[in-house]
Amino acid sequence: MVTEPRVLYEFGPFRVDPDKQLLLRESRPVVLTPKAFETLLALIRHSREVVTKGELMKAVWPDAFVEEGNLSQNIFVLRKALGDTPEDRRYIVTIPGRGYRFAADVRTVTEESEPLVIASRSRSQVVIEQTESVPSETPPALSQVLHQRAAWKYLLAVGGALGLLILGAGVFFFRHQPALLGERNSVLIADFTNTTGDPVFDDTLRQGLEVQLAQSPFLSLVSQDRVQQTSRLMVEPSDARLTPRLARQVCERIGSAAVLEGSIASLGSQYVLGLRATSCQTGDVLDQEQAQAAKKEEVLSALSQIASRFRIRVGESLATVKRHDTPLARATTPSLDALKAYSESLRVNFRNGGVAAIPFVKRAIEIDPKFAMAYAFLGRLYGDIGESVLSAESVTRAYQLRDRVSDLEKFFITAMYERQVTGNLEKARENCELWAQTYPRDAIPRGLLSGGISVDVGRYENGAEEARKALALDPDFPFGYANLAFNDVSLGRLDQGEGALQRASDRKLDIPDLLAEQYDIAFLEGNRAEMERIAALSKGKPGAEDWIADKEAYVLAYSGHLQEARRMSRRAEDLAQESGHGERSAQYQAAAAVREALFGNTLEARRTAMAAFALPRVATSSMARPLRWLARGILPCLKHSRTTWKSDSPRTRW
Repeated sequence: MVTEPRVLYEFGPFRVDPDKQLLLRESRPVVLTPKAFETLLALIRHSREVVTKGELMKAVWPDAFVEEGNLSQNIFVLRKALGDTPEDRRYIVTIPGRGYRFAADVRTVTEESEPLVIASRSRSQVVIEQTESVPSETPPALSQVLHQRAAWKYLLAVGGALGLLILGAGVFFFRHQPALLGERNSVLIADFTNTTGDPVFDDTLRQGLEVQLAQSPFLSLVSQDRVQQTSRLMVEPSDARLTPRLARQVCERIGSAAVLEGSIASLGSQYVLGLRATSCQTGDVLDQEQAQAAKKEEVLSALSQIASRFRIRVGESLATVKRHDTPLARATTPSLDALKAYSESLRVNFRNGGVAAIPFVKRAIEIDPKFAMAYAFLGRLYGDIGESVLSAESVTRAYQLRDRVSDLEKFFITAMYERQVTGNLEKARENCELWAQTYPRDAIPRGLLSGGISVDVGRYENGAEEARKALALDPDFPFGYANLAFNDVSLGRLDQGEGALQRASDRKLDIPDLLAEQYDIAFLEGNRAEMERIAALSKGKPGAEDWIADKEAYVLAYSGHLQEARRMSRRAEDLAQESGHGERSAQYQAAAAVREALFGNTLEARRTAMAAFALPRVATSSMARPLRWLARGILPCLKHSRTTWKSDSPRTRW
């Protein structure tokens, strides 16, 4: 046995036991996660000193790279446990730009430790002793009867009391059981473990579970963008599967609450689905669910069941679950093959871009022509590459099938329809505001409000505010930074626009929109070296190189170099054509026609406009009317062109 004195720390009514990882308040334990306790220990051991954020993160996570949000979350938990309020920071004080300081006096107490038994075994026994009764005058036979009756009464009384106690405890447990997840916790879904040998379940079940859980206004799911961004920082291959091991590592780095690990296995001709939720901080199992499907066609139904049970188990109200719980077969498709093709299109889009993803989503629609979300996603992909006509056709079909989706997806489809097909921005705004109200933890409606819905009507201040709200919900939302920068620049706040882009760069976010905003700011500041640097960065980047080339053409024309501007415009048009984006190429030609008209070159303006009009699908697009005006040499079209071509460009603001 080893008996060494233990060192304890005391401050106010609290006592900290490092060996037992225990925080006591007036002898009562205070519940803390292990990482929160280590954060507290690091602070009290440097009481009255400033401990930088870097020092704290190194002390708490010595062998891992984690985001600063993990530390902020631990500080929030500690302040709540210690009773600190924003008005009265008695214990943990923030030192802006540096770190934190523990403000209370800490006393060190030495206490003899309990003997530590290296190895021991114990056995518990329950001994029932019968005591001798005091002699009485009662006859032995009658005494025996009375004793038996008394014993039965006693047993009945004890049994009844125990029954009431168990019943009361059960009622209390189910009515007062604390929620396993808080309102600001996020959940990461790992790839399913498929031991059936049937590839139709690969990626499909994870996507199905995401659709089911995304219906919950209570839960917040970690987006695929954020997972990929974190995986890149971990130097993982871009095509690496999100195994439970990798998912737990990503989960801890981004400060998520739990990782969901799904599985499917064969049991004769039947299938068994499992779901386990594990805490990212402690490794504790928060919940386990299981369901059985008699045949393959019932697997999606079984997945819906375990998703609903999980939502209730982690703290969502039964009323909310019932209100937002469209069965998976109706929210997506009853076909596993169609859902697999759709899942593959999402995966390919994230890794290889929209052009590569289109054949897969088309395959999903061929298998199930009533797959509403597949049409909606196809419309989005066409919009991203500048094919506005095809985009509108797909979005319209999705809108016609919107009764076959969940409430969340209905919001998404309606927003796209009002934004891209009808052009009714007021209805689009109302839809997105209701979407944000119903799903307050979803960044997408805020992103849409911060982009085209606000930008196209000149509501830049509102757009900037919505972008900030979107980024508060998802710090890795790239369009949030691009929209924030655009709105700030439109309001003349170049420094704030640069700040937004720098934050995106710090998070290693990389989309063409961010480069375009950087180029615009460099132009407005007259920083030619920065403009050249950004143009060089765009080389070889699909969606970025042609866009920056078009911007370079504007700058050349602005500087009076019209011949060079024409050559650069043709380069932008060729790059777009080479990547299969004919409508985008037409947009660049239309922009060149506008410039020629502004310079008074009527013949060149007409020629360029007619060339753009002759490209496939342009005659039926929303550009057709302004191009006809240009071809006729009618300059008032310039006023109309700013709104029409801007809103229908391949870079439609979110």
